[in-house]
Amino acid sequence: MTKYIFVTGGVTSSLGKGIISASLAKLLQARGYRVTIQKFDPYINIDPGTLNPYEHGECYVTEDGAETDLDLGHYERFLNVPTSQANNVTTGRIYQTVINKERQGAYLGKTVQVIPHITDEIKNNIRYLGDSGDYDIVITELGGTVGDIESLPYIEAVRQFKWEVGSNNAIVIHLTLIPFLAAAGELKTKPTQHSVKMLLEYGIQPDILVCRTEHHIGPDIRKKIALFCNVNINAVVESIDASTIYDVPLLMLKEQLDRTVLAKLKLSLKNEPDLEQWKDFLGRLKNPISEIKIGLVGKYVELPDAYKSITEAFIHAGAFNECKVKVQCIHSEGITEENVAAKLGKLDGVLVAPGFGNRGIEGKIIAIQYVREHNIPFFGICLGMQCAVIEFGRNVLGMADAHSTEMDENTDFAVISMMEEQKKITLKGGTMRLGAYPCELKKGTKAYNLYGKSRITERHRHRYEFNNDFLKQYEDAGMIASGINPESNLVEIIELKNHPYFVAAQFHPELKSTVATPHPLFIKFISASLENAKKKTSL
Repeated sequence: MTKYIFVTGGVTSSLGKGIISASLAKLLQARGYRVTIQKFDPYINIDPGTLNPYEHGECYVTEDGAETDLDLGHYERFLNVPTSQANNVTTGRIYQTVINKERQGAYLGKTVQVIPHITDEIKNNIRYLGDSGDYDIVITELGGTVGDIESLPYIEAVRQFKWEVGSNNAIVIHLTLIPFLAAAGELKTKPTQHSVKMLLEYGIQPDILVCRTEHHIGPDIRKKIALFCNVNINAVVESIDASTIYDVPLLMLKEQLDRTVLAKLKLSLKNEPDLEQWKDFLGRLKNPISEIKIGLVGKYVELPDAYKSITEAFIHAGAFNECKVKVQCIHSEGITEENVAAKLGKLDGVLVAPGFGNRGIEGKIIAIQYVREHNIPFFGICLGMQCAVIEFGRNVLGMADAHSTEMDENTDFAVISMMEEQKKITLKGGTMRLGAYPCELKKGTKAYNLYGKSRITERHRHRYEFNNDFLKQYEDAGMIASGINPESNLVEIIELKNHPYFVAAQFHPELKSTVATPHPLFIKFISASLENAKKKTSL
């Protein structure tokens, strides 16, 4: 039987339930278990696809085209296993399913209520991955904090589920905070006690407490927490602040979290965790032999989580190159022709990030012109690629008002235009070109050499594409379409012939970069930026 682990949070949000879930999953995977993680989010949106990046961070996209919470990115980066639509469930999806069933007559005229109908649908989603037969253990992270009104149906569903399958088949890990009061000079356990008491009021006794803390928790505090929260002392786990999220699996290994979990689920320890590759990555990450400065030009830079997968891909590729990547976020709205040299001139490489809408677009175009003309390594993603096409059209091909029809429907040179199948779509959520699509790479190009093969698949999230009516003009002038979708003829990758590194992709390579497999486009971009830094130093 599949075993289930639920991860809840108390006291405050942003304690790191996703990182704890991913770290535990990594340890169990390293012992030989087949593990997956799912995220239940209590907001009423159907998915994060329509949420503002300033509010929710990036929208992560899976292979099967689901727009999901950014925590699924952590799951994939740690486990190196793809997630799917089934790995992210929102309250909106739960209610939509129940309402659709009611409209279809599935409840035979009964009054539809939170209990049992909503809680039953939540339990159906809990079981879905477990019933597939693909996993030994399913970890379910519950978004929000215990006590939130919107989280109550999930808590009740977990209570019912745990009762139905038995305590040996489902456990609850509660992540909580042990604050340090500087004035008193001591750690305080009362918030944790209150959080557990609230969970008990809802009928759930946590099996393990993971205590987030700035300072080490001594034996006396562990004993006090265990006594007042009704758990064994070995089930009080310290989660001290770490210099990088990638330290957390090893910290949890030291705390024997995986051993405690397996004992409570009546599972064997199997082998000792095989974490050699992980430790090698951490060694490279923490002991770089060089350092570079990369500019991340975007329009949501006030919230770092808006570009979470990109910054993590920099970490993976930096470690691969034994190089510390210092990312400097630059708001595209603040870039002008007068200040672009001051903002970008000292950087070793520049990435122009994805986005939507007209705001900040001219700043991105100015930045791309500068790095193209000054031979600074450039990497464009999604809208970043489209801006590179627009800039080249304006400043190389002489198309003065070259633009995307997203920004200017009346341009004489619509070098970026809406995809034909998108023109009839009016609904917003989940209607873009989403998920993994194939791409054929041209032999002899940078892209082909980097991937080392002619056919790849990459994940997408866009409505607009390169207008192939202009393709011959671009290629004749030196901008090569090095990657093409074989089914739609969509230009997936562009690159410049006579430039140290000028590559841009319509897809999102950052979504497939993991600790175990850093993305080749990021690896080469960091490598090219490193070469640029060395060249500047030698001058």
